[in-house]
Amino acid sequence: MCQTGGRLKGQVAIVTGGAQGLGEALAQRLDAEGCKVVVADINLDAAQKVADGLCDATAVRVDVCDEDQVQAMTDAAVQKYGRLDLLVSNAAILIAKPAVEFPHEQWRKMMDVNLVGYFLCAKAAANAMIPNKKGNIIQINSKSGKKGSYKNSAYAAAKFGGIGLTQSLALELAEYGIRVNAICPGNLLNSPLWNSGPNSLFKQYAANQGITEEQVRQKYLSQVPLGRSCEYEDISNAMVFLASDQASYMTGQAINVTGGQEMR
Repeated sequence: MCQTGGRLKGQVAIVTGGAQGLGEALAQRLDAEGCKVVVADINLDAAQKVADGLCDATAVRVDVCDEDQVQAMTDAAVQKYGRLDLLVSNAAILIAKPAVEFPHEQWRKMMDVNLVGYFLCAKAAANAMIPNKKGNIIQINSKSGKKGSYKNSAYAAAKFGGIGLTQSLALELAEYGIRVNAICPGNLLNSPLWNSGPNSLFKQYAANQGITEEQVRQKYLSQVPLGRSCEYEDISNAMVFLASDQASYMTGQAINVTGGQEMR
């Protein structure tokens, strides 16, 4: 049953990479908090399935590396709902390899999706928000945006860049009442990203580091003072706070949600 309230009641939100995993969970949480949600993903069928399960949502196909498609996504949100209040830039990919073996085209792909894609989405969203003198942009970053990541240099480089972009956009857009922040999650060890398919992170990291998948799990858990995996709900809680008026004096921040693993 659809709720009539919620902390973000009436807001119009876009979630990129919203068709599965963390993006799907974020879209569902925004829906529960009263948002009208545009579920944007390169996989339109999966995005439509997510949208169909929400109270007031629409699905849009978008390749975040394609500026025309990103603009069309933003236009679709404004045309359907009249405005855009919130962008959650979540679309990302992860390829982990030793730097000396990293193919140039895969390195560039990581930059294109994880950094350039964020820029294009933020640019389009900002242009839609500026006339209203209000808005929120939230990038889903990573603890790898705060410190280097072993045999995972392309991802860390893109995420470091994402924090720099977040801070720069926050400076530029403050005069328009638009806040820009990032969330830096810890390791989602119980998620499909880590566990499902031949390219799961457990498999990638086990191969790269020469240890078993269970040893990978224990390695990362041992680095977390609170002793558990990061979960979708942990990230969703931070997202809702940043999107709400309770965070009205916060911009240019990269909030750690890491169980104490990262404190800078």
